[in-house]
Amino acid sequence: MGSTGPLRLAGVGIGALHGIDLEISAGEIVCLSGASGSGKSRLLRAVADLEPHAGEVWLGGQAQSRTPGHVWRRRVMLVPAESHWWAETVGEHFEAQPEDEALAALGLEPEALTWQIGRLSTGEKQRLGLLRAVSREPRALLLDEPTANLDVETGERVEAWLTARIRERGWPALWVAHDRRQIARVASRHWRIASGRLEAAEVAWA
Repeated sequence: MGSTGPLRLAGVGIGALHGIDLEISAGEIVCLSGASGSGKSRLLRAVADLEPHAGEVWLGGQAQSRTPGHVWRRRVMLVPAESHWWAETVGEHFEAQPEDEALAALGLEPEALTWQIGRLSTGEKQRLGLLRAVSREPRALLLDEPTANLDVETGERVEAWLTARIRERGWPALWVAHDRRQIARVASRHWRIASGRLEAAEVAWA
């Protein structure tokens, strides 16, 4: 199941952010950065229809305002910085068992699905939360620092798997990131939030 088209923000406003216009093409990764408290996470929550906001969000020809919230959030899926868990074991959170290759690509063993949630490290929760989201085959991804809790080697491994999956599936992706090297590796465009607006920023630095 691939994307139904680009993800488009038209005049979106939430909190201190006003008049945010942005279009992300199918299979494109756009990185978003900004100071702490500038509104990056709230913008993702607005796009995911988790907070009231001004303006409209479109996925292809489908408007957020005319789509039931639970339907929209399955198609335009937010992966928060801290994943949420509600059952006792990892496997209970997956609708279909992920392939061993996907687990291995994230540095996890097949047995990870049998683990108790209480034994997971922060980094394991982040990787498994990401895999859970991707395995549900959304149409677009909203990623809030998806490798922030990982060491450099594991982070780059996850990053490579994630970018390949986004491009293979044709998902538009809005990726909050701070690491300039990561932005240079994954993004086709980079926007920075400043004074409640989006400003074009460099993708790569010399």
